[in-house]
Parts: sequence; structure tokens; C-alpha cells
Amino acid sequence: MLVTISTTHQPATDLGYLLHKHPNRAQTFELSRGRAHLFYPEASDELCTAALLLELDPIALSRGLGRGRQERTFALKPYVNDRPYVTSSFVCAAISRVLGSALNGQSRERPTLATRPIPLEITLHALPCRGARELVHRLFEPLGFHVEADRAALDETRPDWGESPYYNITLRSEALSLAQALTRIYVLIPVLDGDKHYYIGQDEVEKLLQKGEGWLDEHPERELIATRYLGRRRALVRAAMDAIVEDDESPTRTSTDPPAPSIHARRLEQARDVIASTGASSVLDLGCGEGKLLRLLSNHSQFSKITGVDVSPRCLEIAAKRLKLEHASERKRQKITLLQSSLVYRDERLTGYDVATLIEVIEHVDPSRLGALERAVFEFARPRHVLVTTPNREYNATFEQLSATEMRHRDHRFEFDRAEFSAWAASICERHDYTSELIDFGDTDPEHGPITQGVLFTQREQREVNR
Repeated sequence: MLVTISTTHQPATDLGYLLHKHPNRAQTFELSRGRAHLFYPEASDELCTAALLLELDPIALSRGLGRGRQERTFALKPYVNDRPYVTSSFVCAAISRVLGSALNGQSRERPTLATRPIPLEITLHALPCRGARELVHRLFEPLGFHVEADRAALDETRPDWGESPYYNITLRSEALSLAQALTRIYVLIPVLDGDKHYYIGQDEVEKLLQKGEGWLDEHPERELIATRYLGRRRALVRAAMDAIVEDDESPTRTSTDPPAPSIHARRLEQARDVIASTGASSVLDLGCGEGKLLRLLSNHSQFSKITGVDVSPRCLEIAAKRLKLEHASERKRQKITLLQSSLVYRDERLTGYDVATLIEVIEHVDPSRLGALERAVFEFARPRHVLVTTPNREYNATFEQLSATEMRHRDHRFEFDRAEFSAWAASICERHDYTSELIDFGDTDPEHGPITQGVLFTQREQREVNR
């Protein structure tokens, strides 16, 4: 199994200082079940490539595979398996053993370069992907990688054998340091493979939190990552997710490595500002999820009553932890309420608010149920203002990994283009006596429009009062 790391940083041979391995030397390291070789196929000022080649001993592997592991496997697995030939948790162990200093962002000779983004191209050969090809993109692209995933054939001479679950994956980035890139790969290799070679216990939770610091809490697939990294052990996954929520508010990032706000974070901040501009004092967050918008609103003195609503008890549990309601003052507990409720049914508890929000919610509703949601919000709850955001389907053309017919998330039931969204907003106004103001959220493409489109509805009689 082979991993290559390349850079065009000038001089490119500085990669040797970051990896603590001289470009003119090939080195071999003994591992528990084999050997790791580190060498440089190319080393010049313009381009430098380091290769990590892992060579497993099949006999040692067959004797140790399965010992101490919690899942039961078929009897021949220690002798018939793909472990000697694919990128797996064995490669992660080799990265930690051979490239430990680079993984931890340490370089005595180039300390500044170790923390700076540099051009990187990292290739993982024969990486098992226990899921569709889109999973590779969903995991790596939110982290700043451009991804190419080429599926390897089981046997090129026997196409009737079908497609393999193995991919040669190339990751390119100019926005990450080497340490940042390696830590993300270190976590995501076993997530894709789904078959660790060692016992998964509480120490794996600590490892996940350590290697995921600064990026896992904002990853849109963070729960999937935790679930697969921890072997679907529910208690461990719950412990990891609870810790991620608690750490979400901690100032753990250093001023020397400030992360850019994610698209999701910027959208929530803009939503907060739009809500504040209405002069509202009471806010109803419909489909509040894990409470990120609620937390932003709770820190704003303008809002005296904030209610989050979601159909998922687990999301509400995480939201309560994020808001620290268990240890909050009586004043804060009176200010913030969490309710379990479906958005497509009338609920008397949801009436009487200045503003209601549907932030990235409507696209998760079946089109046949969208009318019920509209009536529950605009006809029955009837807040003075309603803020809705949803993906702009036209912007999807700027994502290389999406085909013309694909949507951004597997759980989306539909996505509006700009004309459809404008027509939908106009129909709401006509049926329910509101006015509307279209708002662009986030990055905007000159041809395809904003990445997220929004609309602020205002009761018609309220608009007249404001005039």
C-alpha cells in the first residue's frame, strides 16, 4: 500500500524538513506486523514527492488479525482478506510511527513553514470506500481538498466480476498546512475503510477529539465520521459527540492558525443579523437541529424569548448541551425553550412570535408535505416575520463533484433554482397575506447566483405599520 505526498512550494525540498526525512536517503522502519519504507521518487526545488510504502507480513498479520477486536468475523478472515494490499488503519499507524513530527506540526528547522498552508497533492492508493463514491467527496471536500477518486478494477481481464470498493484518491489543497492535511487523512482513512485492526475503546474517543480539533466540530458529516471511526459503538459515539458540542464553545484555536468561518457559520451569522434588523424580541427557530443559531441568538441582548423546535429528540439533547441549559441561570432557562414538534402539524405552542426561521429546512421536506408546513407556519403560527434560507440549485454547477442532476445532500428532497424560489415566495405572499424580500446568503457567482438564497416574509399589516 502506498501514500505519496507532493508539493510545489519553493524550494520544494523543504518537504524533507517538514517530514524529518532527508530526500537523499531511503529509510525503513520496523512495525508490529511489517515494515514501512520512506523514500523520495522526485526531489527538486520545483517539485518534491515523498512516498510511504507499507509492506505487511501476511503470516504475522494472520496470527494477529482479529485478536482483541470486538466484532465477530468469518473463520477464514485472518487468512483471506485485503489487509496487505489496501490503505487502511495500518497506514495510519505507519503515519504516526514514521511521520509523527509532521503529523503534530513540529519542525525544528522550519517551524514557521510547519504551520503555514502550502501547495499539497496527496495520493492514497487502493483505499477501500465502504459506501458510494460520493462519500469520498462528502468527507474531504468540506475540509478544503479538491478530490479526484478513480475506482480500481477488481480484475481488468474480468469485467464480469463487477466494480471494486477500492479507489485511488488524489487530494489537492493550497489552504492547509502539512500537519492539517495529515491529521484529516489520519482520521478519514479508517472512516472510509470501516475496519480497524485493533480494539476500539475510550482511548479512540480521545484520539478522535485530538486529531479532529479545529475541524471536526464544523464538518457537516461529523456524526457519520464519529460513528464510523468508533466502529459504531453507541456509547463511544455519544461520548464523542457530547465532547464535540462542549468543545464547540472553547477558544482552542490559536491566533497563528485562524480558520476561515465555514459556509454554514457565515450563513447563521447573516441570519442572526437579518433577524435583529426586524426589531424582534421573540424568535422561533423551526428545525433548530443542534442549536447553533440558538446559541448565536442567546448571546444577543435584543432577544428576550428564544424557542428551538425540532422533531429529533437527539438533536434537542445536543442543543441543550451546546446552550449549557443544565447549568444555566434561571434567567437563561426562562429565555430559551426547546420543544419537540413536527413542522407539518399545527402546534399552539408556536404562536405569538415576532420572527420564525426555517434555515436550510424546507429542502428536507417532501414536496407533498410542503403545503402542510406552509399552512402550519404562515396560516396557524403566523409570526410577524418568517426568514427562510435554502440552497440555490443553479450554484451547484460550480461544484465539480456534482453532476447536473445531483443535489447537495443525500437527504434533500428538492432544491429550488432562483426563479422557482421567487415564484414559491410570491405564492406564499398571495395565499397568506405577507410581503417578501429576497436576500442572497454567502458567496455569489456572477452567472449562477448565490450559494444560498433566502427570503424575509413580513405580515402585510405589519409592513403598513412600519411605513
